Amino acid sequence: MRFADYFGRALSGVCSVQFPWVKMFKESPLSKLIDVPLSHVPEPVYKTSADWINQRPVEALGSFVLWAFDCILTDLAAHQGGAKGGKKGSQSQQHTSSKSQVAIFVALAMVLRRKPDALTNVLPTLRENPKYQGQDKLPVIVWMMAQASQGDISVGLLSWAHNLLPVAGSKNCNPQSRDLILQLVEKILSNPKARTILVSGAVRKGERLIPPPSFEILVRLTFPASSARVKATERFEAVYPLLKEVALAGAPGSKAMKQVTQQIFTVALKLAGEGNPTLAKEATSIAIWALTQNVDCCKHWDNLYQENLEASVTLLKGLVDGWKEHSLNLSSSPSNAAALNRTMKSFRLKNEEAITEGRGNGSLYKEADKSCKVISGRLSRGSGCLKGTAITVVVLAAAAALLSSNPEATSELKSLVDSLELHQYYNSIVTAFKN
Repeated sequence: MRFADYFGRALSGVCSVQFPWVKMFKESPLSKLIDVPLSHVPEPVYKTSADWINQRPVEALGSFVLWAFDCILTDLAAHQGGAKGGKKGSQSQQHTSSKSQVAIFVALAMVLRRKPDALTNVLPTLRENPKYQGQDKLPVIVWMMAQASQGDISVGLLSWAHNLLPVAGSKNCNPQSRDLILQLVEKILSNPKARTILVSGAVRKGERLIPPPSFEILVRLTFPASSARVKATERFEAVYPLLKEVALAGAPGSKAMKQVTQQIFTVALKLAGEGNPTLAKEATSIAIWALTQNVDCCKHWDNLYQENLEASVTLLKGLVDGWKEHSLNLSSSPSNAAALNRTMKSFRLKNEEAITEGRGNGSLYKEADKSCKVISGRLSRGSGCLKGTAITVVVLAAAAALLSSNPEATSELKSLVDSLELHQYYNSIVTAFKN
């Protein structure tokens, strides 16, 4: 608080008439607000302050951010009360008069720029505490996030995706608020190094910049039904490709990424069945991406199949129509091809059962079964080459396991055999090596 006190004394002569921040925040675009009021702070003062901030623990700075925001909201309430004919000189106005309001903005901006993590630490509080909710508070929150993004655009995007994107996706969000939210992400992505920084740093300190729930909101906003398009839709379409790249970025095959791809697959499958053709097309491509990245999504899909039948029909058609492209990844290894083949077999059993029982959605099951049959046939045609490759892999693995006499190696070999469905070859290969 001493930091704010210093600026409070130094800027005590600045009155609300000289710094009409409420009016400025209502009428000015974010591009003009970002440097308000720091542009009036001398460089030597800024540098000394920044050095002092760097020495403070981020937890303490997070507390300061909330304190400063509370002061700003108190002043905002006083302005709103005055506008409604409230009494002047109220306790809330007296509270903020003890320090120049411009001083609080200066101190807060410096902290957020020098230590952006001070904002990330309080994002859950800003998201969950009712006193920070409301579209009247949104301009200040966006300004705060813009300050943090000046120090680290990753923090800016993380804050936007976690806290603002859900607001933009809510039914109560008005066009002005949606415009302000878009201004922030447009500003972040305008950084010449944005793609490099954000895609390579899609996970920050264990937290995804754009988690699957936020990505779902983004997809919905970008691909609404034709009758639901608004002015903001084109702007979401413009930022979507890079944001999608960030949302899907990660280390392929890692445990964390496998979890993410399953979550994204679940979201995409749901979106594909909502009856919006434009949304379904994009959701199908995302679901297929998830399948190609993580073969375990096949098993996950099997569990979700019947409760997402219409979406599954769309996804199966997408696989059939784009087989030349998708098969390069889906059949890139014997284990991947075997997993997909098992899934198709499971689907066909479910289809047959539903059709035989005469269920009401039998036409969907029949449609799905046609695609399953095509996919299974295409997998079978390529199985000869894949099977030969698989047997070679098993032979080499068996040799390594037996020569090393390593129980772990033998266990891994058996897992490989299970995944490739090569049980009939396993015993003869192992016997041959032993002899």
